[in-house]
Amino acid sequence: MAMMLILLGAPGVGKGTQAQKLMAHFGVPQISTGDILRAEVRRKTPLGQQALTYMNKGELVPDNVILDMVAQRLKASNAKNGVIFDGFPRTIAQAQGLDGILKQSGKKLDAVLSIEVPVQRIEERLSSRRSCATCGAVFNVLLNPDEIDNHECPKGQPLIVQREDDRPETIERRLKVYTEQTEPLKDYYRQTGLLKEVPGEGTVSEVFSRLLQAL
Repeated sequence: MAMMLILLGAPGVGKGTQAQKLMAHFGVPQISTGDILRAEVRRKTPLGQQALTYMNKGELVPDNVILDMVAQRLKASNAKNGVIFDGFPRTIAQAQGLDGILKQSGKKLDAVLSIEVPVQRIEERLSSRRSCATCGAVFNVLLNPDEIDNHECPKGQPLIVQREDDRPETIERRLKVYTEQTEPLKDYYRQTGLLKEVPGEGTVSEVFSRLLQAL
């Protein structure tokens, strides 16, 4: 099924997990600018080094870098029937840039889903998150501590770390950036009639069911 969606929500609400489930359900690819940027950082490319200075401070990577990346990704053959944007756009300027990109390519958005979770719960989730620096797998020491001990890295020796942007002081800055720059996107898309707000607490399956109901 063709579907062009945006997932909105503060860091730590589970956008990446739900994007994966929506991707499988609708048969369209996920575009996660965060994942792309982190991959560039791991490979130590010029873009990755440039992005790292912003990411470590909990700040947003400049819009022109993100928009160029998205425009190129949408030209891929597997994006012709739609995509699921995860963590993009993050600013009104990016949303306007995306509008222009979609118009030029003859595409349009079907819906904007905003996953809503209280700030206190978000802080708990992020501060307890760990990842494997080798393969990128993500774990939560509060919810599933055994997963870390049992992790068999498909890419080699596992290296479990706490990402710099999941440390308490950076989390606070990330949430502040979200409130000031990204949350206004809800008003932007509410005016277009595309916004659908979905409670994000509960199991992964429960949240996924709510997203499908909203669509």
